[in-house]
Amino acid sequence: MTAPLDGPRFPNDQAIEFVREFRVTVAPEYENRAKLGTSPPLFLLRVPEASYRSGVDRVVAALTGALRQRVPFAHLPAGTRAEADSRLLSVNAGTQLYRSAPPHMTPDRFPQFHVMCDLVEYIRSHPQEWATNANQAAELRRHAGERRAHRGGVLGFTRMQGPALDGLAGFLANLSWLSFVQLLPRWLWARRISRRVMRSWLGAEQVAQGSKSLFRLMDRVAAERSVQLMDDEAHEEALQEFDWLVLRALLEDLCRPAIGRMLPGRRRRTSRPVLFVELPPAGHPGARAAERFLRSLRRAQSTARPPGPLVMAVGVPSDALLRELGDPVESTFPEASVRLADDGSADQPPVLVAISDNALAARGVPVLAVKPRRFRFSRHVPTAIVGGVSALTLLTAAFVLPGVVPAQRDCLGGTGSVAESAPTKPIPVEAAAWYKAARKTIDEQNERVADYAARGRAVRTVVAFVSDPPKSDDDTRFDGMIPELRGIAMWQERLNREAAADDSLIPLRVDVRQAGVAFGDAENQAEKLVAEVAREKSVPAQRRVVGVLGFAQSREETQAALRVLGKAGIPSIGTTATADEMLAGPAARTYWPSTPFNSREARIEADFAHTQNIVAEPGSEDRCRPARHAIVIESSADLYSHSLASRFVRAFPGTEQVFDFNQEGEFGPTPLDGAVSQPNADLLARALCDALNNEPDSVVYWSARAKDFTALINSMDTAGTCTTRDVTVLGGNELTNVAQTGAFANKDWLRLYYSAHRLPGDHPAAGDRTRQFITDYDAYVRATTDGTDPWRQDGHSAVSYDAFHVLSQAVRQAGLSDPDIDRKSVLLVLSTGISFNGATGFVSYDGPNAPPHDKTLVLLRQSGDHPEAVLACGAYREDQSSEAQGPPCTS
Repeated sequence: MTAPLDGPRFPNDQAIEFVREFRVTVAPEYENRAKLGTSPPLFLLRVPEASYRSGVDRVVAALTGALRQRVPFAHLPAGTRAEADSRLLSVNAGTQLYRSAPPHMTPDRFPQFHVMCDLVEYIRSHPQEWATNANQAAELRRHAGERRAHRGGVLGFTRMQGPALDGLAGFLANLSWLSFVQLLPRWLWARRISRRVMRSWLGAEQVAQGSKSLFRLMDRVAAERSVQLMDDEAHEEALQEFDWLVLRALLEDLCRPAIGRMLPGRRRRTSRPVLFVELPPAGHPGARAAERFLRSLRRAQSTARPPGPLVMAVGVPSDALLRELGDPVESTFPEASVRLADDGSADQPPVLVAISDNALAARGVPVLAVKPRRFRFSRHVPTAIVGGVSALTLLTAAFVLPGVVPAQRDCLGGTGSVAESAPTKPIPVEAAAWYKAARKTIDEQNERVADYAARGRAVRTVVAFVSDPPKSDDDTRFDGMIPELRGIAMWQERLNREAAADDSLIPLRVDVRQAGVAFGDAENQAEKLVAEVAREKSVPAQRRVVGVLGFAQSREETQAALRVLGKAGIPSIGTTATADEMLAGPAARTYWPSTPFNSREARIEADFAHTQNIVAEPGSEDRCRPARHAIVIESSADLYSHSLASRFVRAFPGTEQVFDFNQEGEFGPTPLDGAVSQPNADLLARALCDALNNEPDSVVYWSARAKDFTALINSMDTAGTCTTRDVTVLGGNELTNVAQTGAFANKDWLRLYYSAHRLPGDHPAAGDRTRQFITDYDAYVRATTDGTDPWRQDGHSAVSYDAFHVLSQAVRQAGLSDPDIDRKSVLLVLSTGISFNGATGFVSYDGPNAPPHDKTLVLLRQSGDHPEAVLACGAYREDQSSEAQGPPCTS
């Protein structure tokens, strides 16, 4: 276990024992998890006021670096604007803890926190309601129930629409639906959550005054606070009470379940949540919010049961705050390390430790990563075993008594092939003209950036690495560069247009650099950029590089390029490169992918293939069954292909047969076990047909490149030896490059499923941002090019659009606190997290170098020139999650 030499280090004021005890307090050895039953005291780490920003960044970066993706933690930044003082940090704390918790660890649910957040949010946004109507308890209950239904889970079904019938039958049906499907479940939930909150903690608090209903109590609180909020929406007294209510509810959720013994939830509490609070000097933006949170914490801890989170406030506490917290005596780090193991109480002052300027200037102490025990499946699995035994009994009865439980055999997504409703010929593409059109937009926007710079505006440069332009129209079908460039151009155009009215936006110049055919020159181009960056002080500010976009393919060359950029500390936002291996070595510190990793995609696709009716039954075109056998075709020399195929093979429950296919005859040193190497499409087609005839319930899993796929499909069609029955192919996102161009217009035997990263615009789950993006994309294509666009439903443009959005937002936030807007500031912003609703759905980076949290993965079924979504996993909207969607999304 080592720490990177160039990673953030904790200031060394005799801090080694403190750092060691910090790791044990957060994640003790599994056998000693009883240590997690305490509630540690509050720790105040005071940095010199003159070094506030750099000191806080160093302390927080060193400690959070040891926790990422292993322990739930929340980093509560101070903010830089005036409205930062009106925030409730308790809301941010609970939200981050809920999202950052590793899977299958406890606590994993926050019911009391969520309902209290919903109630407080409604009161703060509608204080005028209590001026006209003294009783709003029913409205609070309705709002809380609606928000709970939006989050999915057991109440998600109450948002379904009732039957569309006319006349008296329709009235009665809708009345029954409204009463028993919508209102009754929400009323029962509201009654249950109210009883739970009041009995567990709120009923014993002074504010309750004997009330037994959560919603009546909050109605009374709102009536008392509404006048204050109408006069001043940031009224300090009101915000203090709301902050305490939310934080106290969060602490109640964190104490469940207890630790140890035999119950699964207790045995899976293997780490302690950690909260990092930035504490600015008094009078600075965000100081009031941070001090408010710490006062709420002290009050909440007086009645909260253990275990509790470890809270570390880092910054410059005011004298007034220290008096309110009990006038703590300043300690050294060796003394503080002993207190980490204490069980703190509200009548004890916090632990105050001062960090000197000398310690901040020195190299510091590495904080090794914590390693709590992880679990591969949910704690509900043991409970589900009983249900499984019951289900097995029923299934046995179904086999004994045929026809009792008839199996569903409807084909998922219909029975049509890729030729269904397809044009008679492939959609013509105009590679050169469309490429030039996208580059022209970027060049025009770069001129606009130059105008901003000439007027004294702060501007910067982003480098976009793309592959060399296709040399022919056919090559264009196998390369997603044109839609990707369109997405970059569209976001740059929007950003620079909005910057005219918003001074906080940083106009960005885009430097498009070609990295060779199939990114063959990516590493050299990255080294060239690093050399230029080393001399950037001699170039105008507008040409200073703040980040990199692109590398749309996972190849060894792009992997090497990201390592070069990582060593140089250059922030990089990926587009459609999906291999887990891209985030290796130095890239793990500076690279943020935009799309789900191959590991997640392969798990979902393996479960999808084995459980969904996608393979046509022999002798039937309209009846399907799940695949029991997979014929996997990889290209072992291709990083993306080998990565995806190997993970699919590990996850697929059935049997498999593997072919290693590459038309150039390039094969990697470690193909999958049993893989048969084949450089010829005709010979592979024969072997594949033989395999399909031997195993008719097979799905063909394709992980290689689109050009090789087209060659194979054409060879199979020409031979015709196994095309008398439909063949089902399931592939990765690489196939979107060609599937939507009509290249398989006459292949009426091919049923094609493949992954993508955006829902089609006509899908009911597509959000407003997705639909708006499609409208803007259509308008952009019409204004800049001629001909029919084959990529209207392709995800490449939306992914690059959102990736550029991420980078531009990081640059903007960095500029709020760093006038130089350098790359270190951009990396810091990215490491603290960014979220927004984008063209590809909800984008939420929690800080670690990983794809956005629960990022959407879509499986499409291609029919003609129109794809249909048959599966959408992840947070396509902010209130959705894979956990609530069930298998195969939770695979």
